[in-house]
Amino acid sequence: MKSLGGEILNLREKLIEELGVKTLFKIGPVAITESVVNTWVLLAIVAVVCLLLTRNLKVENPGKRQLFVETLVEWLQNVTKGMLGEHAIGYAGYIITVMVFIAISDLSAILETQVAEGYTFMKPPTKDLNVTIALALASIVIVETACIFKKGFGGYLKSKTQPIAIITPINILEIAIRPLSLCMRLFGNIFGGFIIMELLKCLVPFAVPIPFSFYFDVFDGLIQAYVFVFLTSIYIGEAVE
Repeated sequence: MKSLGGEILNLREKLIEELGVKTLFKIGPVAITESVVNTWVLLAIVAVVCLLLTRNLKVENPGKRQLFVETLVEWLQNVTKGMLGEHAIGYAGYIITVMVFIAISDLSAILETQVAEGYTFMKPPTKDLNVTIALALASIVIVETACIFKKGFGGYLKSKTQPIAIITPINILEIAIRPLSLCMRLFGNIFGGFIIMELLKCLVPFAVPIPFSFYFDVFDGLIQAYVFVFLTSIYIGEAVE
């Protein structure tokens, strides 16, 4: 019982630590948190990889590297087109960018390492509720802006009264509900995976957690990236039709 109580206390401390937003340093009044630094690291890695993959591109006789990049980009574009539909294809660049960022952020959990007191290298930025809120708000701003560009401001206001005027408050409330559902779904699934893994480590601390770790760090992370952009694409598609 004492051992179980100790494990529960350790788990509680880990949960509090995971939920906490650690400030590493400040630039003037702006606090630079752990998730911000890890986001910078991920963006730097992605930038370097993109530069390496897009060097010396050729129109004729492309190499294997270029063919791989073109195939990957074409696949991402086709996936995005299928989600957005032909009316909203102009937003494919945003959707691809968000999907790649979330996927890489979630996959970075594989390299998560405590390198110093108060800083965990490659702790997924999506474990920070502030990051998921920012992603959700950006997506909803895109959705509402897309609706205004398509229908005009008057048409946008009119759309909030459809199909009947009596549900206008519900349509307005939906503007706040959508980002809340997006951010909580992404954060909740990533954080939920962490809780399950910690419980498994307490109960079965040896080989059993390994396949579960692969699932939550790789497969589930990619699924969450897809679900986030899929829902965002549906919202954009509805806004421009």
